[in-house]
Amino acid sequence: MCTGKCSLFIAISLYPLVLLSILCNILLFFPDWSTKSVKEGHITDEVKYMGGFIGGGVLVLIPALYIHLTGEQGCCANRLGMFFSVIFAAVGAAGAVYSFIVALLGLYNGPLCRTSSYKWERPFMDKNSLEYVKNSQYWNDCLEPKNVVQFNMGLFITLMVASVLQGLLCVSQVINGFVGCICGTCNDKEEL
Repeated sequence: MCTGKCSLFIAISLYPLVLLSILCNILLFFPDWSTKSVKEGHITDEVKYMGGFIGGGVLVLIPALYIHLTGEQGCCANRLGMFFSVIFAAVGAAGAVYSFIVALLGLYNGPLCRTSSYKWERPFMDKNSLEYVKNSQYWNDCLEPKNVVQFNMGLFITLMVASVLQGLLCVSQVINGFVGCICGTCNDKEEL
């Protein structure tokens, strides 16, 4: 596979991951499928950091668009274009790392919820790391929003998986871009 086609494959693979990251981040603002938590300010800092929207979304989407152009014939499919794709892919990898770290912190610290003491707090923050993830008995500590523990866990784990895949794709584009800088994209050879 030539470096141009490889760039095209990487870019097309990044698009659904970008959409997934943005969607997960938006959904994290609406636990229990209502706007009550947002209106009352009962959202964790990790959700407000918008790792999925900024890191896994915007910071990966812009490189994906450029990498896509690099992979198409005629537009940027040259050695200089491949060099710039390396820089853009590095930015995308940094965005994926940011998204992963924010999601990991969100999972580690747990959700903000109303507990049996009728206070809004993060009951799992001081417990033994991720013990609450493995033991579903702890999930009953959160009374409101309903099922917020499972909701946050599912979305933060999805963000982590998406960011790992984004990071791997961006790193592979860095390697592909260096090969394209040295050897060319081979798109011109295909036209013959």
